[in-house]
Amino acid sequence: MTGATGAIRIVRATARDSARLTAMVRRSRAYEGHYAAMVAGYRVGAVYIDTHPVHLAVDDDDTLLGFYSLVLSPPELDLMFVADAAQGRGIGRRLVGHMLDEARAAGLDTVRVVSHPPAEGFYRSVGAERVGTSPAIPGSVPWERPELVFRLHGEA
Repeated sequence: MTGATGAIRIVRATARDSARLTAMVRRSRAYEGHYAAMVAGYRVGAVYIDTHPVHLAVDDDDTLLGFYSLVLSPPELDLMFVADAAQGRGIGRRLVGHMLDEARAAGLDTVRVVSHPPAEGFYRSVGAERVGTSPAIPGSVPWERPELVFRLHGEA
């Protein structure tokens, strides 16, 4: 797969990526309006990156196109963002495919996703199924969120 400036690679994040991952989260158009408060003070810290498998989609110029974080226990796709300028180029699908491969390699049977409400359709389009709703968390997340799961057993 190639991007505007060349091939797209998925690589493991390092602690040095903390600032650019944090910037992507805080600047995401998906979190404008009433969703903005959720990411206003959010930080993807170096310890978090060292603790969990975090992978980046980058082009040949090392431009950050997107990233995801997979928490292994309990299994959850904790973060997934695609740069606003890279939307619609298949980056999200590629990141999900990579995440599912990593989850299988880790011996996981399922991966949970508590989705940003506008992203539910995307996750369903890449194979997740809705299993419920995660309740609002007063003071932090004032709205319910779709809860989905990727089932990994029986897949190639």
